[in-house]
Amino acid sequence: MIRWDADGPYEVVFTTRRGGVSEGPYASLNLGRKTGDDVDRVDQNRRLACAEIGADAARLALNYQVHSTLVYRARAGARGAAQGDGLWTDEPALPVLALAADCLPIALARTNGAAPAVCVLHAGRIGLLDGIVQAGVGALEGTVAAAIGPAIGPCCYEVGEEVAGPYRAHFGAAIMQGSKLDLWQAAERALREAGVARIDRFDLCTACNPALFFSHRRDGKPRGVQGVVARVC
Repeated sequence: MIRWDADGPYEVVFTTRRGGVSEGPYASLNLGRKTGDDVDRVDQNRRLACAEIGADAARLALNYQVHSTLVYRARAGARGAAQGDGLWTDEPALPVLALAADCLPIALARTNGAAPAVCVLHAGRIGLLDGIVQAGVGALEGTVAAAIGPAIGPCCYEVGEEVAGPYRAHFGAAIMQGSKLDLWQAAERALREAGVARIDRFDLCTACNPALFFSHRRDGKPRGVQGVVARVC
């Protein structure tokens, strides 16, 4: 797993596909129950991910992700009850999870000295352009730090003009490298537009690294998902 050293009392990790109990196309740390994987194995994988941040998996909260700009306050144990793509909490020891398999997993942490709070986002090309980043930063308020986790990189993410055009219009021509979209750069620019000064990027391409990450663009289905899991200490 890839740990983010956020400023404050936080535990945040971006998971890889390694270190779990799933098999076949889900090998091995698949965190998604709706992938077709054995749900008991998925639940064990989620326990392993929560253990990495010292959290109780029974309290884990996650959304039913739909490529939206909806960000909710997390409720302990709520799993997929609401459609949305962001969860935040200021409650200590409440783990929150966002899933991804080429989309951007993003972690946000409040760093202005107010009550600690953390947020996780699933930012696909639709949600990123529509404002999921701004919604997440707005939910935390104040000074926020961010980490952009592993996602499909500009080396691999080829898109059509129906996607490229709106991205160029919003972020400028440099957001495209030929026919390939730079989601990492787009996320960083969206975060800066939202007032975030500290932005850490891991710049690991999910499609380029089959030994480390699941990738929808590379593998299609069936396949697993990784994600970002976080909590306030």
